Amino acid sequence: MILAIASGKGGTGKTTIATNLAVALASEGETVTYADCDVEAPNGHIFMKPNIRETVRVAMRAPVIDAEKCTHCGECEKICQFNAIVSIKDKILFFRELCHGCGGCALVCPTGAITETPRDMGVVEVGDARGIGFIHGKLNVGEAVSPRVIAEIKRRLDPGRLTILDSPPGTACPAIEAMKETNHVLLVAEPTPFGLNDLEIAYEVVQVLDIPCSLAINQSNIGDGRVKEFAQSNGIPVILEISHDRRIAECYSRGDLVVEALPEYKDVFLATFDRIAGAEPCQKKLS
Repeated sequence: MILAIASGKGGTGKTTIATNLAVALASEGETVTYADCDVEAPNGHIFMKPNIRETVRVAMRAPVIDAEKCTHCGECEKICQFNAIVSIKDKILFFRELCHGCGGCALVCPTGAITETPRDMGVVEVGDARGIGFIHGKLNVGEAVSPRVIAEIKRRLDPGRLTILDSPPGTACPAIEAMKETNHVLLVAEPTPFGLNDLEIAYEVVQVLDIPCSLAINQSNIGDGRVKEFAQSNGIPVILEISHDRRIAECYSRGDLVVEALPEYKDVFLATFDRIAGAEPCQKKLS
């Protein structure tokens, strides 16, 4: 099973829930892997403190344009869906940060003016922590295309282990790459107007991906009740509510795990997983 912990924005508590859930389950004998797919700003290692055993470079294909062979026919510009190549009179402009490495430009070039070379994107690090499998990625500074690194993380997951996948924030390509082909998505939200707005967007994405989901409400004793009302009206099981607790914030600031510093929370996270395993799939609303 791959359980993705996701949300419509950053700072909702995804990493807190993902790391503590993984550690709580492992303490009960479950074989678990923690995978941090927030490759632009991974922070699960701060709490898990892993021993890294393997580091793998991640690359993608990048076009190289031979100006002498180029006839400026514009076919490369036409096929590029990300506007990474632009033909202007007698020049070809290539915007490296926009390129997704699909290889289309090289395929359609009639003169063979475009070849491809590997472009370093970042690294994937694999190890273990507290008897838990650990894997995360780090996107190179200045790179904008993170799904390639996320895909490499997921390619290295052991299908025979339970995986707790810490998704990137938001609902753009990185989050979708992380969530797709998972078995269940636990959405994390705060009960505020902003939290509700982001939850609505994240829920639409999960519905399009057609993945069962449930909801965790963090800071559940602040804000208002509209997040819970939204969940009830859409048939989303609310399987975890964490009240505002200064002690949790203090644990987070020290890089400590809540289930170790505050043992009473261990049963809370174990019960959460039991509810996920027994949850009815949320109702599919989109056509």
